[in-house]
Amino acid sequence: MSARKVFVRTHGCQMNDYDSGKIIDILAASHGMTPADSPEEADVLLLNTCSVRDKAQQKVFSELGRWKALKRSKPGVVIGVGGCVASQEGSAIRERAPCVDIVFGPQTIQRLPEMLDSVARSRKPVVDIRFPEMEKFDRLPEARADGAAAFVSIMEGCGKYCTFCVVPYTRGEEVSRPLPGVLGEVAALAAQGVREVTLLGQNVNGYRWRDGADGADFATLLYHVAAVPGIDRIRYTTSHPVEFSDALIEAHAAIPQLAGHLHLPVQSGSDRILALMKRGYTAPEYKSIVRKLRKARPNLSLSSDFIVGFPGESDDDFERTMALIEEVNYDQSFSFLYSRRPGTPAAALPDDTPQAVKKRRLARLQRRVTEMAAAISGAMVGAVERVLVCGPAKKTPGQVCGRTDNNRVVNFDGGPEWTGRWAEVEITRALPNSLQGRLVSR
Repeated sequence: MSARKVFVRTHGCQMNDYDSGKIIDILAASHGMTPADSPEEADVLLLNTCSVRDKAQQKVFSELGRWKALKRSKPGVVIGVGGCVASQEGSAIRERAPCVDIVFGPQTIQRLPEMLDSVARSRKPVVDIRFPEMEKFDRLPEARADGAAAFVSIMEGCGKYCTFCVVPYTRGEEVSRPLPGVLGEVAALAAQGVREVTLLGQNVNGYRWRDGADGADFATLLYHVAAVPGIDRIRYTTSHPVEFSDALIEAHAAIPQLAGHLHLPVQSGSDRILALMKRGYTAPEYKSIVRKLRKARPNLSLSSDFIVGFPGESDDDFERTMALIEEVNYDQSFSFLYSRRPGTPAAALPDDTPQAVKKRRLARLQRRVTEMAAAISGAMVGAVERVLVCGPAKKTPGQVCGRTDNNRVVNFDGGPEWTGRWAEVEITRALPNSLQGRLVSR
């Protein structure tokens, strides 16, 4: 394979971000490839895709239309589509976009070197969207740090089968990565200067590993990760309320490295809609988990996912969601209109709510959570926060940026030598999407 540069475009969740980073590492190790800054300068073009919503899926084919033109002017370019759209559509991608040479799933990224060699040798397309259980993690190259914070994937797939979700069909059933492999990657990252890790999985707190007499659940894993020298802060996403055990709640009280921010998807505040979604809990049960968590970790910051306009959602159902939001006091929301996904049970449910009504509901929900987040940010003004400096601020020369314990971006005066360090920063101003601060001490 004569390719020299690879360009990876990523759509979707943090799992896809993690996979894209690993793809670059894999191709660097196997073919000596380096990342391209733009599609125009690349020899290999890869799309890592998301199929959770229809809009994200349509972006894939719009991008392929642009890349098709690039391939006409540069015939040797190899185009590949990976991720959840690839897993869901398979060979059908090539029927719609014949310019695609490789179709690979989330759990076959480790086979990309062989796929590229096959295309170069035979000039025939390759499709591999199987679910080999642990092969992906067994064959990944050694962890490589790119800054003071890093993602570490601890499991693949999901077995919850919520009626609206395609993930179990595109990423397979839940498979937990062996504990030694997780800890080995965390330790390797810490040795390279990583101070904060985010543990990733579709249902991360459903982690279960057993090897003979040895075993670990997610709470046990957190204690082990916290014991790795150099790891000062731990985050994780995405968690499922059904898997939120008392041991995990206690870990938030016992492990100081656990961040004071948690993403806990609820989707709806209506028990009727939650049952139709097959979420496995009620709104009161969800709120009970939140109360226990905030008792274990006072002032815990919470974000959540919401689906607005699920088939059959009534005004009363939506008002119950708004009531839950008021009670929980969220810091951030990832909220979207329901997107009908082919092959999921919810796709067959009747839905007679006008789209205009759904859009008004979504705007109201987002506006209220934005108000709550602004109030939380405003209350931080004057406080001194411990910030892990990530690098130069995006918009202001002479400043650096970092993240607080509750996952807010803070910009303050400082040079590049601050990157990777901890700083005590007094919050001086709350802006809509970030905070301004003043350095107090290292």
